[in-house]
Amino acid sequence: MPDSLPLPDNFFSSILIMLVCVIMSGYFSATETAFLSFNKTKMKALAADGDKRAALVLSLSDRYDKLITTILIGNNIVNILLASVSTLLFVAIYQDMGATISTAVSTVVVLIFGEITPKSVAKDYPDSFVKFSAPLISLLMWVFTPFNYIFSGWKKLVGRLLGKKEDSKMSQEELKMLVEEIQQDGSIDEEESDLLQNAITFTERRAEDILTHRVDLEGVSVDADKAEIARIFSQSRYSRLLVYRDSIDDIVGVIHQKDFYSGEGVTDRPLTEVMTDPLFVHPGTMINDLLKFLQTSKSHVAVVVDEHGGTYGIVTMEDILEELVGDIWDEHDEVVETFRKLDENLFLVDCAVNLDDFCEFFALKLESESVMLSGWVMEQTGKIPDVGDTFTYENLDCVVRETDGHRVVSLEVRQNPIADDADEKDSD
Repeated sequence: MPDSLPLPDNFFSSILIMLVCVIMSGYFSATETAFLSFNKTKMKALAADGDKRAALVLSLSDRYDKLITTILIGNNIVNILLASVSTLLFVAIYQDMGATISTAVSTVVVLIFGEITPKSVAKDYPDSFVKFSAPLISLLMWVFTPFNYIFSGWKKLVGRLLGKKEDSKMSQEELKMLVEEIQQDGSIDEEESDLLQNAITFTERRAEDILTHRVDLEGVSVDADKAEIARIFSQSRYSRLLVYRDSIDDIVGVIHQKDFYSGEGVTDRPLTEVMTDPLFVHPGTMINDLLKFLQTSKSHVAVVVDEHGGTYGIVTMEDILEELVGDIWDEHDEVVETFRKLDENLFLVDCAVNLDDFCEFFALKLESESVMLSGWVMEQTGKIPDVGDTFTYENLDCVVRETDGHRVVSLEVRQNPIADDADEKDSD
């Protein structure tokens, strides 16, 4: 240690100034971290209950550019002042070595007490700290108004020179990841997470993604007698039936069970008088638009037509709501297990499942023009599949187990473990 001179007369005042600078440096650092981490929803709830500090926090948060500019200005002022006073003090005491000692001491003190410690505390207790720091930082924002005005103009100039800034809005994938993180933190349970994720992806879904295909439709001919219609109502247990002329490709109406039966049994009115006009949509209709269409039309069924004007399938109000809340079962529904586990890594899959759900279940990434699994199976086999046909895709060994006419009903899938790169190298 170099020889030191007697303590200067301003020793204690310099120490006091340095102490205040360190405290203020910690305050600015913690405030920055707290305003980045606080729970805005909770703060809105507190503000709605009359908490004035919470209302001030929200007001400052809405002016974040001015807030961060004030924090940076304040933090730089106190850090520069600390370094200057520290240098003068240590030079007065240690002369030539004073500047070096000042730099070392100032750096360590600011790093520990002005950055790391306050930011760690603010990260752990952001809601409490923003309410604590709000009054002072609000006052400093007013004091630094001229500087904020200058830097705001400078920011706009730089923004123009660099071009249009990137869109800061969160994508749907980012929102889904955020929901997953919130679930992992324990703030919401799995059911709430699924509901939120369904709501996020709701606007991406189209009518063709959720429709009931034409091969699964129940309909009656416009010329059918009432005994036949009553039989189909009884066997299908549907509350609504499609009415067609000549073939299912020419839908002319929808008949509701409550309109078909009167208080004394089957209605005496002709079928054409009790059925309602069908609604037609194209496969690419977004389901949020379709929901509004059904609501305004006071209908529960829409017929999806293909590019040739034929019937592609139907979408019901229930189909749309299930995209949000999951499967809706009633006492007449037959429970179908989409992915039934037969053995270790062996599953029997219902081919009416959406291809996206199949990919999610088996962690696959594939590109296909098909919407349903049955269509993808036909792509893989290159023909209309027969029972016993097999194919392999990545780590999946697939066997067609059941067909109905030209349609694949079920697929047996064995999921083989994926070999690690390291294992493959060892085997080599």
